[in-house]
Formats: sequence, structure tokens, C-alpha cells
Amino acid sequence: MNGLSGDKNLLYEQVAERVAALVEQGTFQPGDRIPSVRGLSRQLKVSPSTVLEAYALLEDRGVVAVRPQSGYYVCPKRPAPLRLPAGDRELLRPTNVDNSELALMIYRDAGDPAFVQLGAAIPDLDNLPVDRLNRMLSSETRRFGGQSLSYERPAGNPRLRQQIARRMLTAGCSFSPDDLLVTNGCTEAVELALRAVCRPGDTVVVESPTFFNTLQAIAALDLKTLEIPADPQHGVNLDTLRFVLENNRVNACLFITNFSNPLGSVMPDDAKRELVRLLARHDLPLIEDDIYGDLPLGPSRPTVAKAYDPDGRVLLCSSFSKTIAPGYRVGWIAPGRYRAEVERLKAVTSLTNAVPPQLAIAEFLANGGYEAHLRRLRRIYGRQLALITQAVSEQFPAGTRVSRPEGGFVLWVEMPESVDSVQLYEMARERGITFAPGPVFSARPGTYRNYLRLSAAFWSDRVAAGIALLGNLAGKLQRR
Repeated sequence: MNGLSGDKNLLYEQVAERVAALVEQGTFQPGDRIPSVRGLSRQLKVSPSTVLEAYALLEDRGVVAVRPQSGYYVCPKRPAPLRLPAGDRELLRPTNVDNSELALMIYRDAGDPAFVQLGAAIPDLDNLPVDRLNRMLSSETRRFGGQSLSYERPAGNPRLRQQIARRMLTAGCSFSPDDLLVTNGCTEAVELALRAVCRPGDTVVVESPTFFNTLQAIAALDLKTLEIPADPQHGVNLDTLRFVLENNRVNACLFITNFSNPLGSVMPDDAKRELVRLLARHDLPLIEDDIYGDLPLGPSRPTVAKAYDPDGRVLLCSSFSKTIAPGYRVGWIAPGRYRAEVERLKAVTSLTNAVPPQLAIAEFLANGGYEAHLRRLRRIYGRQLALITQAVSEQFPAGTRVSRPEGGFVLWVEMPESVDSVQLYEMARERGITFAPGPVFSARPGTYRNYLRLSAAFWSDRVAAGIALLGNLAGKLQRR
């Protein structure tokens, strides 16, 4: 290896890119041991700590894995890159969501501890700061006394909104606390946004596949969905969106621009900027779901489309359900020009959030080491995504393809066309396994029949055995 360049990339990122390129071109094969930390540091004339950071980044990406007392080794070859059905412009028309029965079954199964949970996008409590949060909940309710038992204003706790505003500087946003409202999770934030900008019968453009609860929320509000096929790496295709906006009556767009669920795709910054400009030309609002934004596999948190929003047409939604405490139900929304209407809807719908969880989350953001906690989570999810990808490549039928997410902790799996994921779900349930079958991620019946979503939030021998059994069942369906 030659020396490194003096470009603007961080030094450890350059080291990681150099090693990844050697793996990609076949210099190092799956199972090979790569140079030691000290050896590579001498060769590239960088510090051992720089090489350690680079190897940690490659671990997060599933390129290498560490073996205690042995070194770093190239991970087994991953399945081929994911493909998605090509978009047919004749299908780019509004439709009603009609998969509520299947979605309800998934909700019920996801809450049943008797099942091996392979699909639920719920954090493992063992990876959350349970003890620290409990201590802060106790100390903050004592510190604020009767205030912790009182109603909070509809906008939410001022200190919490201040901490959120400070955090969102890392995503390119300059908020004041008054720009934000606290909600009951990201679910309520998205619902409030939809109610603020749409009326029954209106059409909402979404990426496809998309989170099934989003589709259910749209249906519950008597709205129509217009799906745009998304790229597995870069999300929404703006050329397709232009065609849709020019040929349909649309009232809003709802996209997950960072680490979409279930693809894990990220819209590039230039595309986010152009997205906001495009919607401004059509005078349309954008509801941006950023619930996974704090969970990149790489070192940098991506910006949000809201960062490029000069006139307040983007309603940014998120929560701490994926990073700190799903049961606290603390989410938030930055509704821009729609703030007054969103606050009114919040007041008449749920009035306010419970105060103690807001106090605890605010204290954790201020003094609980949130960034250190996120770094640990990112490393865990990077490793577990790699482990599950490897397990799928070994246990599922030949021809199976897996997404390569850049963040979050879910995987989108494409099986051979002869494997029906709904039939597979029924077979798996009988054997105590649950996952998320592909058709629930689209409003159009029959779409994504041979796809499924897996979660990397959990990893254990039980999970590994569940994936092996699921792959075996998929193989049986393929042979029918």
C-alpha cells in the first residue's frame, strides 16, 4: 500500500477505503486475515489508533470481523445487491391501502414474547441505557416535584425542546425550541402532519416499499397513497417524482430520506435539496420521517431535507424510540409553516405528553452521554446486520438478495420469485417465528410477494436458529 492523500476525508476513512478496495478487488478474500493494526500503521505511516478506527468502521460495514487474540478477517461474501421491481408508469396512480388485516397480525405477533422475533423494528432493551434512564427519571421527578405530575403545555417540555434543537444542528438544522412540538412517538408526529396538510380523499406520495404503519395511518385518515419505487441505495427517484407531480393531483409527499424502512437507503444531500425545490415549485408540503437519522453505520449523521427548507414547507418528524426508550413514547415534530395547526391538532387529540418521560429524556440528552451511547449502538447494529446478512446468505435459497443499509437496523430480503412470503409467514408462525412479509410494505395487493423484512436489533443463538429454520422453510416453498 502506498501513502495516503491529503484530501479532506478523515484519515481513518481513507485507511478504511483503502482496505475495502483491496477486499473488493480480491487482494484479500473472504476468510483472509488482513494486516495487523501495528503492521498497517507502519506501512501507511499513521497511528495505531487511526487504523483501529478504520477497522472499526469496516466492522460496522460488515467488511471485516475481529477474532479475539487472532486479528481482523475478511467477512464471508455477502449476497448479491438487492433488486426491486422496475417502476411501471402506468401504475403510478393513487390507490387505497388494503392490507390492514395482515398488518394487525404482525403488530400482535411482534408483542408476543413466545415468538422468535426476526422482523420487529424494536430495540433490544439490553442495548438501551435502562439503569441511567431510571435514575434520571427518579431524580428529575424529585427535582421538579409537583410539576412532574401536572399537565405540560401542548408543545411539550421547554428543556426537552431546547435539547432537541441543539442536537439537530448535527443534521443541518437551526431550530429554536419554539419551532418544535413534543409528540407521542414519531407515529403521532406523522399523523399530526398528515392531518395538518391533507383532507379526506387527498393523495399522499410515498416511496415504495415503505413502513407499513405509515400506510395504515394514511388509510385511517381516509387518504389515498401514490407509491414511487425507491432505489435501494438512494431512495426516491426525483425524475419519477416529477412525472407523478405533473400527471396527478397530489397533496403531500411523505418520505424517509435517511435510512428508510425497510431499505436502509439514504437520499444524497443534493437530491434532498432538489426535492425541496421541486415541491416548492408545485407548492406542496413534505412530511419527512427521520426516526433512524441518529443511527448511521458510518461516522457521520446525515443531514435532513429540512436543512434545505427556506420557507417552512417541510414537516420534520422523529422520536427517541429507536435510540433510547421505545416505551417512553417521546417523539417530536418541527412543522414549519404549519406549526399553529399542528399545535391545535395536538391539543384537541392528546393535549400533551406525559411529563416524567420528557424530563428524563431531556436530562439524558443534556448529561447522559447520548453521543457515546449512539456510537455503541451503531457498532452493535453494524455487527448484527453483518451477522444476519451472513446467516441469510448461508441459510436461504440460492438467488436470495439482501439490502445493504447505510444505517438503522433492518434488512430487506429478496427471495426467489417462487417463494411467497405470506405463505412463509404462516408456516413460520406455526413454528414460533415471526417476521414482516413484503406485501405489507405496499398499498398495492400482490406487491413484494417474494420479499421480507428482518431486524438486526437482536442477535442470539435463538435468532440464528430462527433464521436457519426460516431459510429452510423458504427452500421448501421454492421446491414446491
